Amino acid sequence: QVQLVESGGGLVQAGGPLRLSCAASRSTSSLNAMGWYRQAPGKQRELVARITSFGRTNYAESVKGRFTISRDNAKNTVSLQMNSLKPEDTAVYYCNADWIGIDYWGKGTLVTVSS
Repeated sequence: QVQLVESGGGLVQAGGPLRLSCAASRSTSSLNAMGWYRQAPGKQRELVARITSFGRTNYAESVKGRFTISRDNAKNTVSLQMNSLKPEDTAVYYCNADWIGIDYWGKGTLVTVSS
């Protein structure tokens, strides 16, 4: 099993930065893809960014150029640097990891962007 714990959420003004981190209970080098998803009120959960074990990344079109995902296998963490935040980025952000084909999720961290 894999436990994931997110941190770094909070309230930020539009245009500001925020960094989310996710700590994994298992060595991240043993995990396949890791990623960040988000769910805004009344909307479905959507992919924000994803990084494979080889370091290949992909992003939602809405965050390209503003968000950067990275993983640190030495610290067993995956992070999401969010810049130029917009009110529409407001959501609960969830960390996700794929271990031997099984998806694991964190409990989420709330990001609120004020206009």
